[in-house]
Amino acid sequence: METLVNGIQWYLVFLFSTTLHEACHAFAAMKLGDSTAYEGGQVTLDPLPHIKREPIGTVVVPIISFILGGWMMGWASVPYDREWALNHPKRSAIMSLAGPAANLLLVIIAMLVIRIGMATGIFFPPESLTFSHIVESSNGRNLEIAASFVSLFFSLNLLLFLFNLLPVPPLDGSGIIPLFLSHATAQKYLMLLYNSPAGIFGLFLAWKIFGYVYSPLHLAAVNVLYPGLHYH
Repeated sequence: METLVNGIQWYLVFLFSTTLHEACHAFAAMKLGDSTAYEGGQVTLDPLPHIKREPIGTVVVPIISFILGGWMMGWASVPYDREWALNHPKRSAIMSLAGPAANLLLVIIAMLVIRIGMATGIFFPPESLTFSHIVESSNGRNLEIAASFVSLFFSLNLLLFLFNLLPVPPLDGSGIIPLFLSHATAQKYLMLLYNSPAGIFGLFLAWKIFGYVYSPLHLAAVNVLYPGLHYH
């Protein structure tokens, strides 16, 4: 039963965080001139349109990865007009940035909730840290569940934010690069990106690299959350 409750918590946090990420991509594209995702019903926090678009990445893989490994991985996506992106590479880059920015916002909100909880005596720092245990609660099952939820919101959204910033296709970081290029160079870069078959290799490379960088960055973020405690 404890494993089932833990899995439900993981999935709810994963689904909401992923839905917000993709909805922000879609919203940014709509505001910047590409209505493709809007017309596809993706500018929404309702997870169903996102699940229907990517059922494997939003349902099957997260559940299987949790059953097999005790943590969740998955993906989602929104459609966009590549012709629009080529004509407006800077706007396309902002669209790419909008998803990770949403996850960073959730990290900040989780930090604020934890600090408010500490100020009111509901939460306190744990003796030891794990991915899903960065805050403890005072007595009470409901408060324990709240501490677990806010821990997952912090850690999972930090992971989504940092992982998606890696500048390799098909991650958002590769789409953000045109922000730093001239218009002509950005168009050439996007053409190269669209015609590159390196998507799967890019994901493999990103995952291998990320395994080395996430733990110290997660620890650094926790030490920002708890200044003076010096977790290590």
